Amino acid sequence: MANPLNKWLLSTLVAGSLAFTGAQLWEGEKNYPYRDIVGVLTVCYGYTGANIEQRRYGSGECNSLLAEELLIHARYVLRCTKVPLKEHQFHAFTLFTYNVGGNAFCSSNTVLVPLNRGDYELACKGMLKWVYANKKYVQGLANRRKYEYEMGMGWMNGKQSPDLPPNSGN
Repeated sequence: MANPLNKWLLSTLVAGSLAFTGAQLWEGEKNYPYRDIVGVLTVCYGYTGANIEQRRYGSGECNSLLAEELLIHARYVLRCTKVPLKEHQFHAFTLFTYNVGGNAFCSSNTVLVPLNRGDYELACKGMLKWVYANKKYVQGLANRRKYEYEMGMGWMNGKQSPDLPPNSGN
């Protein structure tokens, strides 16, 4: 069962947030459709929806698609996570899930199982194992996973993220 204390985290997924800027950084804005490293039709910041048209996408449209997709993937994180999350952890797991897919996150023995046991560090380390595409090691994925690991550990920008939701009374 999802942890109801995590619902407030959806409101933190805005332009400029850790997950949003992380996706922009690691996916890169590509305004024309292309095939990614596993052959999936993709556009903008890694968008892989069934409705991709063979045309140029504007930056505003790419940002809108990214915002919509991050919310979809964040809901997987919330639905499958049973323990409370700090904001930086939520963003790290959402960015990870945006890349690997919601079903992969929700069935992950290396990430979700330790996370739901409350072993946040092992869950973050588990993301570091997801560095293969078509059974081949990809250095770009290793670099991304290191970024997500550091985000999940609260090491981004040298500061820790807040432990409690805004207006929590503490």
